[in-house]
Amino acid sequence: MDHARILRTVLGVTAGYLVLLALWLGWVVDRTPPGTAPYQVVALVGLFGSCIGIGMILAGRPSKADRRLCRHGLEGWATVEGVHPLQRTDHHSELTELDLALTVPGSESYRGTVIFDVTPADTARLAVGETISIRVDPANRDRIILML
Repeated sequence: MDHARILRTVLGVTAGYLVLLALWLGWVVDRTPPGTAPYQVVALVGLFGSCIGIGMILAGRPSKADRRLCRHGLEGWATVEGVHPLQRTDHHSELTELDLALTVPGSESYRGTVIFDVTPADTARLAVGETISIRVDPANRDRIILML
């Protein structure tokens, strides 16, 4: 999870909402029919919640480069040769260095390391000796993405 992207999204939506709220308080509320202000407040709060939700969904997506790599990268596989836990994170996972033997059909195998945020659900799939699917950037073989 990219906390910086989510923080920027929340701050951006909140700033936009404050501008909209100032516009509503300064100009719109005086020109609306009497008795409709509570409904307008409910609509504004609902709009804020919806924009925050949609923004968080979009912020949680992989980056454009990662999505492109998933679509257009060369398929291959990696065998886990070593697992070295580095540190625990604040969201019940662990940053782990994985030593991998990478194989892409049509080219020689090579070795590489990846630092990956391993969740408890992925621990069994990333054990030593396991084989996982990968995508490799055809222009840069050092850029890979694990397909779990």
